[in-house]
Amino acid sequence: QVQLVESGGGLVQPGGSLRLSCTASGFTFNWYTTTWYRQAPGKERVFVGSISIAGATNYVDSVKGRFTISRDNAKNTVYLQMNSLKPEDTAVYYCNGKNYWGKGTLVTVSS
Repeated sequence: QVQLVESGGGLVQPGGSLRLSCTASGFTFNWYTTTWYRQAPGKERVFVGSISIAGATNYVDSVKGRFTISRDNAKNTVYLQMNSLKPEDTAVYYCNGKNYWGKGTLVTVSS
C-alpha cells in the first residue's frame, strides 16, 4: 500500500527554522521526482520545490535561498529544511511522489 506521511510542522517565530519530513511506504522515493507544495488558508495549493531522480532541486522564487530539499534514500524520506521563515510561509505543506499525496503538515509562522 502506497502511503506518504509528512511530519515536522508546528508553530515557529519569524526568522526561525523547521525541517519537514515526508516518508514514503509502498514505493521507492528515489525512483520518482518528489515535490513539496503548500496551501495557505483560503488559497490554492502551490508548488514550493522538487527534487528529481538525479537529485537536482528546483524552488519557487519566494523560497530560494531559504528552503532546501534533500533526500535520504536509506530512510525513503525527503526533507524540506526551511530557514528564515516568514509569516507568509504559513500553510499546510504537502509532499507528492508517484502522484500520491500525503495528508500534509501545518506550519504556522507567528510571533
